[in-house]
Amino acid sequence: MFTKTKDYSMYVAGEWAVGESEARMEATSPATGERIGTVPEGTREDVERAIAAANEAWSGWANLSAFERAAAMIRIAEVIEERRDDLAETLTLDQGKPLATEAYDEVDELVAYFEMAGADATRLEGAMPPSVDADKRVMLYRVPRGVVGVISPWNWPYTMPAELIAPALACGNAVVWVPAPSTSVCAVKLAECIVDAGLPSGVFNMITGPGPVVGDEVAANPGTQAVGFIGSIETGQKVAARAAGKTLLLEMGGNGPMVILDDADLDAAAEAGLTSAFLGAGQSCTAGERFLVHERVYDAYLDGLGSAIERGIRLGDPFDPITTLGPLNNEPTADKMDQHISDALEGGAELVSGGARAEGFPTDLYYRPTVLGKVTAEMRVSREETFGPIVPATVIRDEEEAIRTVNSSPYGLLSAVFTRDLARGLRFAEAVRSGWVNINASSNHWESHLPFGGRAGSRSGVGRVGGRYAMETFTELKTVIVSL
Repeated sequence: MFTKTKDYSMYVAGEWAVGESEARMEATSPATGERIGTVPEGTREDVERAIAAANEAWSGWANLSAFERAAAMIRIAEVIEERRDDLAETLTLDQGKPLATEAYDEVDELVAYFEMAGADATRLEGAMPPSVDADKRVMLYRVPRGVVGVISPWNWPYTMPAELIAPALACGNAVVWVPAPSTSVCAVKLAECIVDAGLPSGVFNMITGPGPVVGDEVAANPGTQAVGFIGSIETGQKVAARAAGKTLLLEMGGNGPMVILDDADLDAAAEAGLTSAFLGAGQSCTAGERFLVHERVYDAYLDGLGSAIERGIRLGDPFDPITTLGPLNNEPTADKMDQHISDALEGGAELVSGGARAEGFPTDLYYRPTVLGKVTAEMRVSREETFGPIVPATVIRDEEEAIRTVNSSPYGLLSAVFTRDLARGLRFAEAVRSGWVNINASSNHWESHLPFGGRAGSRSGVGRVGGRYAMETFTELKTVIVSL
């Protein structure tokens, strides 16, 4: 296919700009290998200018009524809906998601995030606790923190930033956003929707560029009062260190277990396994990257999963409507798949299917859906976040072993368990150290209005995204006492 290339801009202080240095970064499609444009290589000075503009603008934005800000969120949602086709096609080209089966879904969810933020902003309530003095009245207000820095990943380049940007804006903050470099064209397209909805100058800013430069400045600069980050554990820890003393919302990595107990509905668990392992080409923090299968049903489950993969997974051109599995987004992710598979096979794992990059495609980023059997806890594929289309299957003897295995992991984002016994499922849910547990649903099932984040004591993050729960981080309580 022919792809138009374009030199895109960043958005700072109410203007589209090329950046302080005028240097540019190339954007290349993982789907086609084509150059699809360039984006500015932002500098610390660009971030400083954006933060200064945001600090100047936020109080005026905060002083609008919640209903006025909600109306702005609805305008953003309407612009996104009008540009649905362009946004979806850009997502497929820039990120690699299959157009018909995944890209349109992400755009539709993006609309929901801004609509939900608008509604939640009008219901952000305070309280009137009693005073010890009968002649005084106490009021607690929820007020915005000021300027929120947002640093977002490439795997969901529309919805992941939106679950931070939308609530931050809706409850009265200004935003300075640094998107992932490898999906910066998507970021520009989303920024255009926000800008064209007519927000006041300085309230929203977007700077493209290398994370260690522009992301670091957003985290460390004293002009941001809160920082929201979604991404890897390694980067998140750096962000947390640089933003020390600020309010943080960190949604980091996972290695989500899919536990298949001996009384599970194996057909349902196999179908859920497809979503767990292959949604977004496995590039999801909630992907089922450890399949813990009871020894009594282990062989039957892998047989059923193999049949489900044959029926339901089609690796191919992401613009083809029958494709369900597109390319990985970038070479480091594909290389990690290579390393994890090699390490597992050297350690004695069994290659059930896949296990290598696919040939005959425009780029080397297309990976065959992979199933590994006889995986053990020592293998990297068990210990680390692979972030690819892979099912690493481990034999377990009982429910207690499953719980011990899950709780021995440094991750604590999301777990899933399959069992016909609801009480057994609830015992599992209450025993595992995960922020979210699905019973008889894929590890990749989640709902955008519900609180989502890592369990305390894990490396998966702090705070909660999801609807109004992010607003609890991006606002703070202010106490006012009135003498009658």
